[in-house]
Amino acid sequence: MAAPPDESIHNLVALMVESYRNEPDIIKIEVNKQINKAIVIDIIEDLRCLIFAGYFGGKRLREDGIEYFVGELLENLIYNIERQIRRALRTRADGGRDEQKVAAGASLATRAFLETLPRIRHLLSMDVDASFDGDPAASCKDEIILSYPGVYAIMVSRLAHELYLLDVPLIPRMMTEHAHSLTGIDIHPGATIGHHFFLDHGTGIVIGETTVIGDYVKIYQGVTLGALSTRGGRLLKGAKRHPTIEDHVTVYSGASIFGGDTVIGEGVVIGSNAFITKSVPEKTRVSVKDPELQFRPDEGQDDRGQSVEFRQEEFWDYVI
Repeated sequence: MAAPPDESIHNLVALMVESYRNEPDIIKIEVNKQINKAIVIDIIEDLRCLIFAGYFGGKRLREDGIEYFVGELLENLIYNIERQIRRALRTRADGGRDEQKVAAGASLATRAFLETLPRIRHLLSMDVDASFDGDPAASCKDEIILSYPGVYAIMVSRLAHELYLLDVPLIPRMMTEHAHSLTGIDIHPGATIGHHFFLDHGTGIVIGETTVIGDYVKIYQGVTLGALSTRGGRLLKGAKRHPTIEDHVTVYSGASIFGGDTVIGEGVVIGSNAFITKSVPEKTRVSVKDPELQFRPDEGQDDRGQSVEFRQEEFWDYVI
């Protein structure tokens, strides 16, 4: 005989509570003290409205109202960023319980971060230029700002990187993973990226934490800038695990470059599907030897779907 619904629920409650006791690492009590992911996403959107003023947000931007527009956004940002950084700092084992220290650290980090915004805008302006100059399909810069996933991913990465440098826990990775979920572009906030950075198409790009990228670099879809091995686990933390890409490098689709000692020299062009684990000298072209491709007529049917017989001599191979 089936148990009454209330007894069944009581049993399930008991099982879940027991699970919480057995696996305490994946439960959070006092949620109001934890980082709010929805607010972090709101912060990203407010920052985008501030950086690309007039392009995003529901308010019309007028020349005589710019100061009010900026002031209102900054007020919201200061409140939300400082509050979320304070919650992030509480997660630290060293000093996370000292509320006075946490509050002071959050205030300093918030203001230091916001002071970087003019410099980030300058970098993003050059990134938009790189996208426009490098993509003949772009009709105008408005198209790039409003629709290119690479620009969004780079913007979030540059913002998150500044918080990463300020040693803010959790929030930088939450930001870049949000961009990853929207664009398919995975850039760790620890990656250092120069100016005029262009992600063409972008889907499937992975850029690891200790990657260093120079100026005027262009990367196509499906590229990985990764670590040779993570078998060392936590012992590898802080080590240079990912490659260095110097200025004016182009990396075509599907290429993989691995290793902290791997340096791709200035002006190098890496061809599609290359797999690189050692340094490449400057002004070098790297390509994979073309595989042999065979093209044959479809056996047994003509272009109208009718059965056809082929003689052996009618088969042909085409190699490129």
